[in-house]
Amino acid sequence: MSLSSILSYLFGFAVVIGAIVAATDRPEAFIDIPSIIIVLGGTIAALFISFEPKTALEAFKLIFSTLKPHKDSSASLKEEVGRIVRWAYIVQKNGLQGLENEVTDSLRQEDPFLAYGADLVVTGYTGAEIKQILESMMDAQAERDSKGGGALMKMGGDSPAFGMLGTLIGLVIMLGNMGSDPAAIGPSMAVALITTFYGIILARIFFIPAATKVAARNNVSMFKYNLQMEGLVLLAERKSPRYIQDKINSFVDVNEQFLIDRDMNTSNN
Repeated sequence: MSLSSILSYLFGFAVVIGAIVAATDRPEAFIDIPSIIIVLGGTIAALFISFEPKTALEAFKLIFSTLKPHKDSSASLKEEVGRIVRWAYIVQKNGLQGLENEVTDSLRQEDPFLAYGADLVVTGYTGAEIKQILESMMDAQAERDSKGGGALMKMGGDSPAFGMLGTLIGLVIMLGNMGSDPAAIGPSMAVALITTFYGIILARIFFIPAATKVAARNNVSMFKYNLQMEGLVLLAERKSPRYIQDKINSFVDVNEQFLIDRDMNTSNN
């Protein structure tokens, strides 16, 4: 589990709940089941109307995925450079057969993109061909990733709208009862506004932050894929290990770059 994400969600709720408790001696007034049904039910209904069921369900999975660590965000780009440089030495010494031996089942599970690109190098495609294939693969992956994030962002826009809808329903009911019991106007108005409160909470603590985090994680993955693609292209072109090091080190912070003379022994271990 991602401790930072969980703590962030808890902190967001703690701020809201703390403010409510500090401001009133009747915090239970902020609990209204019909309002929750209107906001959450309406948002979910709009989601399934707007998207195919597969994409809609993917949006819910993405919310829970933000509670888990993202392997690409925690991965070291320096290690990626070191691995490709080590592969360059293997190709230099043993040819493409040596690289083929590096594409293990565990690599295919941990990093399918890198394993697929290495297979292309082993097959004998040119650097330009590999770049074209991998760029198409990245574009397709980015398109797939954007659908779930787009669905989450739509939920973030819809939930306040359904909050306003619930408020209008509450106002209509309140105005209809004004003649019979004017004293009930205040409490009825408070209940009417609760739906807007729920809509904003769902949008600003759940849906929009989750969509933003998913997009940020996708960008991190795409950046790593670009580094790997550049390295694989250079492997296919049989560039020297030092040239590959210098070229793909441009993706890495200057203070964290991989250097053969300093890090090669560590990399081999």
